[in-house]
Amino acid sequence: MVQANLLTPPSRIPPQTALQLSQKAPLILASAPTSSLPWPLSLLFSRETPETWAIHENLLLAALRTGDDASARQILDRLTTRFGADNERMIALKGLYEEALAKDDKELEKIFNDYEKVLKEDPTNMSVRKRRVAVLKSLGRTADAITALTVLVENSPTDAEAWAELSELYASTGALGQAIFCLEEVLLIMPNAWSAHAQVATLHYLSGSTSIPALTLALRHFARSVELNDSYLRGYYGLKLVSQKLLPLLSESSVSKRNADEDDVAPPKPQSVKKLEEIATAKLGEIIRQYSASKAGQSGYDEAEVIAARELLDRDGKVER
Repeated sequence: MVQANLLTPPSRIPPQTALQLSQKAPLILASAPTSSLPWPLSLLFSRETPETWAIHENLLLAALRTGDDASARQILDRLTTRFGADNERMIALKGLYEEALAKDDKELEKIFNDYEKVLKEDPTNMSVRKRRVAVLKSLGRTADAITALTVLVENSPTDAEAWAELSELYASTGALGQAIFCLEEVLLIMPNAWSAHAQVATLHYLSGSTSIPALTLALRHFARSVELNDSYLRGYYGLKLVSQKLLPLLSESSVSKRNADEDDVAPPKPQSVKKLEEIATAKLGEIIRQYSASKAGQSGYDEAEVIAARELLDRDGKVER
């Protein structure tokens, strides 16, 4: 359904999905949700629902993703008419629209300066603070973006989105310890976020791909991600990859040489790791077969991820044809 897709779009929309959503613009824009009568009479004849404006906002984002600037402008104008140009959320959406149309760094700098003026008048506008960080990233000012996000999470320590963004920026600079810390904060706020578990597992893996403690932590988080989402391809991929790396390191001689440090992470038993590797292998094979049997775009899995999973299984001859 059009409304269902636009009301609850995926957090990271692939290009094909974004295109499908943006193509709904003519249908949505063809009908006016509000009456042209003056207020308060307009309320009596309005066709608004609680979902109406969430759909419009998600359609705006899809239109910008696909370069449909004309539809995006119409949607933005409709939202502005409804909520007013001074609305906190509208200021951020207008800025997002201008960012998407910016042709060079000079125009991005102007947008950044506009955000600075808004924040001088209203330092509590978190939506604009986040857009300001996005512009800093676009300008390549990673250190400044990290500083801005650090200030943001200090003032809003339960903002999981900001912590996740800060983790991504730290990881991009190679500061994996700080990146892991930020994602652990995300998990304190959202303990059942399977994608966050998979991301922190990936960072542990990258921080020590030959370290038993690091791989053990990666294994735990990947296992937790698939426990929370039984069809999570990335979680099973990581589970198999880490298991394969960890098993050779868990030989009796390797474990006996480890220092009995109180801070060490207790390693798993080899038989447990082997079992997890078998479960991941079986599940990845099932996902690949499901993807192959489904119609294009209807499996729910990203093609690139499925190809990577097939290649991983091909290495040890585990793909069932």
